[in-house]
Amino acid sequence: MREHLILLPGWAIGPAALEPLRGALMERAPHLRVDIEPLPELDQAGAWLDELDERLARDAWLAGWSLGGMLAAQLAARRGDACRGLIGLCSNLSFRAREDWPSAMPQDVFTAFHEACRLDPAQTLKRFSLLVAQGARDARTLARQLQVTQPSVDPKALDAGLCLLDVLDTRAALQGFSGPQLHLFAGRDALVPATAADALLEWLPDIELQVFPEASHGLPLENPEEVAEAILVFMREGDDV
Repeated sequence: MREHLILLPGWAIGPAALEPLRGALMERAPHLRVDIEPLPELDQAGAWLDELDERLARDAWLAGWSLGGMLAAQLAARRGDACRGLIGLCSNLSFRAREDWPSAMPQDVFTAFHEACRLDPAQTLKRFSLLVAQGARDARTLARQLQVTQPSVDPKALDAGLCLLDVLDTRAALQGFSGPQLHLFAGRDALVPATAADALLEWLPDIELQVFPEASHGLPLENPEEVAEAILVFMREGDDV
């Protein structure tokens, strides 16, 4: 049976931004089917997980970038053995900081960003691209790539995604999923602090984790070759278990 990997993009990140990673994966593993799936309708409160479960193929590996990784974690926990494994790409357990999870974006910073998005979505999306690219070797080029691939998103959908990021906490999902897990982080990430990697490994020591010290939050687009190699090594190890 042909192996299947599903990739989910992040908030305000178009599926096209994951095409370089998809290409790198398929070049190294022609046998692998790699699909990039759009995010669900996040403005449908409580229904997004049902939509993902109904739409995405079962018995596949699930991977996601940032918010996409958080959604993949929830789906993996629901599916259990029907999910081959879980891969998070610059995906925190909680995007904004909590008393019991400080390794995240400060609450006041997140709230200010959310309010700015409601007032001026277009300007906020431009600022978001710059934040995703901040810390990259060539941040200006990466930001332009992100802006070119950025979808035209309804402001209501953007707001719904931020509302979900405000409340979503994947700790129970990650702890409840017994399949193999790989979490990739970036050392220069302006949106998910590098300390989140250490916090995750301390909290859940049985997972696989790797930090790319010179990379930004745009890791999958910035370093598709290295990310593809890390994913394929992990998948091969998972198949040997």
